[in-house]
Amino acid sequence: MKTIQNDGKITFATFARPAAYLLPFLTGILVFTVYPFVNVLLISMREGYSILSGGFSSYGLGNYAAILKDRYFLSALRNTGLYVLFVIPVSLVISVFIAAMIHSMARLKGLFQTFYFLPMVTSITAVGMVWKWMFNYDYGMINYLFSLFGSPAINWLNNPAYNLSALVIYGVWSMLPFTIILLLAGFQNINPQYYTAARVDGAKGSLIFLRITIPLLAPTIGLTIIVNTIHASQVFTELFPLFNGKPGAANALYTVVFYIYDKFYTKWDLGPAAASAVVLFFIVLVFTLFQLLIQRKWKHYG
Repeated sequence: MKTIQNDGKITFATFARPAAYLLPFLTGILVFTVYPFVNVLLISMREGYSILSGGFSSYGLGNYAAILKDRYFLSALRNTGLYVLFVIPVSLVISVFIAAMIHSMARLKGLFQTFYFLPMVTSITAVGMVWKWMFNYDYGMINYLFSLFGSPAINWLNNPAYNLSALVIYGVWSMLPFTIILLLAGFQNINPQYYTAARVDGAKGSLIFLRITIPLLAPTIGLTIIVNTIHASQVFTELFPLFNGKPGAANALYTVVFYIYDKFYTKWDLGPAAASAVVLFFIVLVFTLFQLLIQRKWKHYG
């Protein structure tokens, strides 16, 4: 059998075999990721673009200027930002405590993991219909619970002032399963010897949680924030069952992805739709890079 001697230099022989293994993956990346992104970027700069003829008047930044003057797009940016701002920290805090409780269970741990994971594999439309019933003004469960404390009923779905609150509540609940699963994996990677040493030194449970668990869980928390932020910034499907396929009451709850959908599929206005997608991409990219920069400064022990 002929062997290839390699003294550390990259030759065609040492490059060809791994390149052949990577070729299908790289081809998929080029076809389904790089090409669509470049195409969307080009369309966003084509002014007067027509989807039927493929023609356009010129290249420029007119589409970006148009969406930055569109009150619906500005409202979509605001609503998406507020949704991310509320959903991510609230769901993270709740998930940390639930994951900690499940991890500390001696029995039935697998059963509770299954219970909390079930919403993730359930149809969003079906779950959304249930939440729509729960938010109902006349006979919804949420208003019924509020009535027990003497609070008046809230018109969650038909009053624009409460549409975002309803979406945030639904978003927090839908974000919990995936977040809990990730955090459970982080808990399982913590060496129990740290807890043993802390108890020997007389540390209490709350101090152990704050000084040992949270720092050791920091890498998982950072990953969770990044993944959930990317997911939350694309909020779209949650709107359909709650508001009958509309962006809230009186179109007051546009999100960026719903704005893109409306421009592309309803109005066939591809230029602004592509420009909106590019703006959203770079906003999420900047936030992700900023989060990675912060995460490098987090001190944790492995």
